[in-house]
Amino acid sequence: MSSGLNIARATTLAAIFGMAMAGHTAAAQEASGYTKVANTAFDLTLPWEDDEDFELADRGFIATREDPLIRNDAGEVVMDLSAYDFATGDAPETVNPSLWRHLKLIRKHGLFEVAPGIWQVRGFDLSTMSILATDTGYVLIDPLLTKETAAAAMDLVRKELGDKPVLAVIYSHSHGDHFGGVKGVISEEDVMAGKVQVLAPMGFMEHAVSENLTAGPAMTRRASYQFGTALPRSAVGQTGNGIGTALSTGTMTLIAPTREIGTTGEIITIDGLEIEFQITPGTEAPAEMNMYLPQKRALCLAENANATMHNVLTPRGALVRDSRAWADYLTQSIGLFGDRTDVLFTSHGWPRWEQDKIKDYVSFHRDAYKYLHDQSVRLMNQGLTEAEIAEVITLPEPLAAKWYNHGYYGTMSHNSKAVYQRYLGWYDGNPANLNGWPPEEAGKRYVAAMGGAEKALGIAQTALDEGDYRWAAEVASRIVFSDADNTDARELLALAFEQMAWQAEGMLWRNMYLTGAAEARVPVDDIVDRMVSRDLISAVDPADLLELLAIRVNPEKAAGKDIAVRFHFTDLDETYLVTLRNSVR
Repeated sequence: MSSGLNIARATTLAAIFGMAMAGHTAAAQEASGYTKVANTAFDLTLPWEDDEDFELADRGFIATREDPLIRNDAGEVVMDLSAYDFATGDAPETVNPSLWRHLKLIRKHGLFEVAPGIWQVRGFDLSTMSILATDTGYVLIDPLLTKETAAAAMDLVRKELGDKPVLAVIYSHSHGDHFGGVKGVISEEDVMAGKVQVLAPMGFMEHAVSENLTAGPAMTRRASYQFGTALPRSAVGQTGNGIGTALSTGTMTLIAPTREIGTTGEIITIDGLEIEFQITPGTEAPAEMNMYLPQKRALCLAENANATMHNVLTPRGALVRDSRAWADYLTQSIGLFGDRTDVLFTSHGWPRWEQDKIKDYVSFHRDAYKYLHDQSVRLMNQGLTEAEIAEVITLPEPLAAKWYNHGYYGTMSHNSKAVYQRYLGWYDGNPANLNGWPPEEAGKRYVAAMGGAEKALGIAQTALDEGDYRWAAEVASRIVFSDADNTDARELLALAFEQMAWQAEGMLWRNMYLTGAAEARVPVDDIVDRMVSRDLISAVDPADLLELLAIRVNPEKAAGKDIAVRFHFTDLDETYLVTLRNSVR
């Protein structure tokens, strides 16, 4: 997530953002001279001589869908495999050249052979579904985000490889794009009847459910920015999501695991296929595991290794991940499996072959996360704040020269701040920031100090004209917070956001800037309520479900009330007492 994602319902904002996107398209500007120069200069720093990824991403291609449109039962398109067909040729002026190269790779879709008895369906959703052959059927790893895309992927598998039963589904971790499509490939009835196993790492259910419900409304809105859900797919709009192209907008489902894996080295055999597990909690997800197939000398590193630097703190919001533990588990993977592995595949991106190349890939990728951690902490201990660290930290040349360490999904800037936050929290040590004014009040004071809105707008315009888009956005944002109806400031803010988007190597940064530009032009009301997958709700323990009431208590409306309600769940024959007093559930 990848994704934890709240992403299935983040797409419900698309219709609401529709007017804003129309405004974005109509008012979209050309890349400025400064953006053209910046992208040209960036191009000169890139390791273009290394073009192996194009061979890797194409290797083993078998077929793809004839109809690029995947639809739900109502006939609505939930995924358009042709949406990124515009990504051909040289990078346009409105796209960072490194980002453009990456889009041309991740937009490839279809069924691919990884090794004898191992296949992947890539490009049908944000994530990748892996298919393993057993003696008489299939084992699937990570059945995509929604049941429609998973079903379409399985249709392609059966058409090209044969109509065999699915004997097991493995969730590599607790993010929605790795379990949400499960009912598109198996049925709950077959699981209940013992015909299909569902395996997951220990703690899967707790984290899969809690991340989607507790902070769901806030994460949903933020996810719509991160993934550019409602942006047009074009050279001036959304150009992918780093670990994949787009989120499908179908139905997110869940079937609870029949077995959780809790120990590294645990081995199970499913219909003749042996699988050895490595448990990696606290890496890319709170509950995650890698898998090794000794009979095939193949290693699956789930989402712990990617074709991009990942997020240590995803912009949509989540618990901060442990970059040191992430690196340490990759070190463990090398020790456990490095000398036994001839092919490596993951839950996003494309596989890698040859033992020495695989070891190099995992080692260099590991070193990037370790460097991120160690140097962020070193600079933090020297007294630098998170903003100051983010401004100076960069990967050393041997690591930066690897395309898979580039920041298409996570960035060194964002991730270094996450490391700082993990250790020290939000406070930067400056007492002036202990109790600063909130954005609206601060905006009024900044604008007044600049001599009023007209002069402040002039400062922002000068910065825009001089290519200082960060300062232009900072000043324009202060004006908008002080006066949300200042359309000139909103337009200037949108223009600054656009230019920063078109320079960004990070696909998520681009999405967030462009979504911000669209909303600056056409304001969108905050959305709090959202649809949640029925399967997620049904998987919640009643005690945890009732606990969710606590974060919905309005203290003004609850003031002075003393209430006790007894809930009896007839299907479970369980009774719970819920109390409300002192505005606390």
